[in-house]
Amino acid sequence: MNFYCSVVDDQLRHPQDQPTLGLILCQTKDRIIAEYSLRDIDKPIGVADYELTRALPEKLASSLPSIEDIEAELSQDLTTEGES
Repeated sequence: MNFYCSVVDDQLRHPQDQPTLGLILCQTKDRIIAEYSLRDIDKPIGVADYELTRALPEKLASSLPSIEDIEAELSQDLTTEGES
């Protein structure tokens, strides 16, 4: 994450922009792994678990793809990349 934040800050960030914030979305939050992974990192990086479907109104949630749909799409993209 530090690498990606550094590249964005160096290559894409404008002088008036704030420093890039790294955000890692995970199914579960492991405090020990997060602590060791981020030790000695100066950049703002957030670690959190989340549950998207409970935070969205039912009408909006039903219009989004399911986790299974997203996983199938990503899996298909990876298979297609490997054939190139």
